[in-house]
Amino acid sequence: MATETEKDSVTGTETTGHEWDGIKELNSPLPKWWIIIFWLCVAWSGLYYIVYPTFPGWDGLWEYTARKDLDRQMAALQADRAIWLDKLSAASMDDIKKDGDLLAFAMAGGRASFADNCAPCHGSGAAGGPGYPNLLDDSWIWGGTLDDIQTTVAHGVRWAKDDDTRVSDMPRFGVDELLDKTQINEVADHVLSLTGGAAATEAGAEIFAENCAGCHGESGEGMAELGAPRLSDAIWLYGGDKATLVETISKARGGVMPAWGGRLDEVTVKQLAVYVHSLGGGQ
Repeated sequence: MATETEKDSVTGTETTGHEWDGIKELNSPLPKWWIIIFWLCVAWSGLYYIVYPTFPGWDGLWEYTARKDLDRQMAALQADRAIWLDKLSAASMDDIKKDGDLLAFAMAGGRASFADNCAPCHGSGAAGGPGYPNLLDDSWIWGGTLDDIQTTVAHGVRWAKDDDTRVSDMPRFGVDELLDKTQINEVADHVLSLTGGAAATEAGAEIFAENCAGCHGESGEGMAELGAPRLSDAIWLYGGDKATLVETISKARGGVMPAWGGRLDEVTVKQLAVYVHSLGGGQ
């Protein structure tokens, strides 16, 4: 309830005349500095309403918007990138490798493109998985030079829509009855013996020499020109246990990689090739 104002005996401050259950309210005005700042903020809000876009159709006296600022920044970024993209487009793979600044630019672009286009199959760290090659090792089915990788990225593997795609067809030795089960088991043991995984047999060696060495090499060293994997390094695309090898020999494999040359521009393909080559297994 309201009462008459009086001076508080403890603090010496006037009361407001309000009292609740014997508790009286002191009349303590806000500090002047706070009041000044408050009114300045009120004044600024009025100015803000005029100089900035505050309602549809009004761009403000300064004609500033965050969208316009972003557009200006992006235009400047694209202009800066265009210089490097032109250099990258005109440069050969060897030229890119020799130019440190151009190489760094290609690497940055390739890393981003890899995450967008390649990581779903090869993994974010490029370690691959069953049926998807590990790009960190030194075993390259189609070759690991910059030019080899660029060709593979551009034209893909067994991509029917690209006339220049990489193609390798391994015979289905079991399905097409080129070898019987005993022979398939023997040649599987021979392949395992190339990495110390099984004891070599004369029969397995003969079958390998007659049916496999033409593509994979006499010692299983592989042949990148034909897309024939190396068999003597214990790096397996589908698995190196005997059951998996028997399945591979019997039914063959036919993994498909898209031809990115039809989806990505030439410069992006170059960037991808440079990035993949740098991962550790490039030749």
